[in-house]
Amino acid sequence: MSNRIAVFPGTFDPFTNGHYDIVLKALKLFDHLIIAIGYNANKKHLFSIEKRMEWINAVFRNEPRVKVECYTGLTSVFCKKNKVEFIVRGLRTSYDFEYEKQIARVNEHLNEGMLNVFLISDENVSSVSSTIVRDLIIYQGDYKSFIPKEIVIDVEPLQ
Repeated sequence: MSNRIAVFPGTFDPFTNGHYDIVLKALKLFDHLIIAIGYNANKKHLFSIEKRMEWINAVFRNEPRVKVECYTGLTSVFCKKNKVEFIVRGLRTSYDFEYEKQIARVNEHLNEGMLNVFLISDENVSSVSSTIVRDLIIYQGDYKSFIPKEIVIDVEPLQ
């Protein structure tokens, strides 16, 4: 029996209930899931990679099939280095699908045999994005219902 391992890449700045929903769905399909926190030079990060790793590890501390890692560079290279053939991506909207489809085609071109698995987020979390949660944190809105309860963000008001 083969061990099916997938990578769920993203910046997870911060990790949201939408991400959590996708992880739970992915664990129904795969034996192990690597949540891969990528450094994206095009995005302004609010939280350090170390803090994001700490939070995600706390969320999944009782789930041995989840591993959290960070990486720089191309996701396809990270997958090849870790001998992973599956990339999991969450979809909230049709816009997400069009964007992710382009990336999936490139990843599959770069890694022969690579498969991208798109999972649709539940309706109750489909409006949640890290960008919205970051804005709520920055402007002191109520963000706590959009992140897993294990994540405690003690942020000084950012002005």
